[in-house]
Amino acid sequence: MRSERGWAGVFCCFTLFIVVCLYLLLNMKGAFRASGHPELGLLFFAIPGAVASFVSSGQRVLLPLVGAILATPVCLVVMRVWLFSQRSFWQELAWLFSAVFWCALGALCFLFVNALINAKRGRH
Repeated sequence: MRSERGWAGVFCCFTLFIVVCLYLLLNMKGAFRASGHPELGLLFFAIPGAVASFVSSGQRVLLPLVGAILATPVCLVVMRVWLFSQRSFWQELAWLFSAVFWCALGALCFLFVNALINAKRGRH
């Protein structure tokens, strides 16, 4: 059961990472550019990390990170083959690595909030 929850965390992050990537690429093209902050959409990648950390039983940062790293080539292929981008290959790769960072940060934020909640319960 424990290893199955680990794979569930990896799969959850893998799937959500691709969904967030596609959502940002298809629906948010001009929204952040018009505001002058084109990369604010990267903050949405914290959501897959936090959700996958919640689903994972152990190694709550490593498993979402593995899921995000496994999803990166899929997103890169989708960006290069099916979507026409004005960015170079290296810019897209850097954007995806930044997304992996934000995904891991989302997992860390979930662990921090979880530790705060557990510490508060322990005091009372």
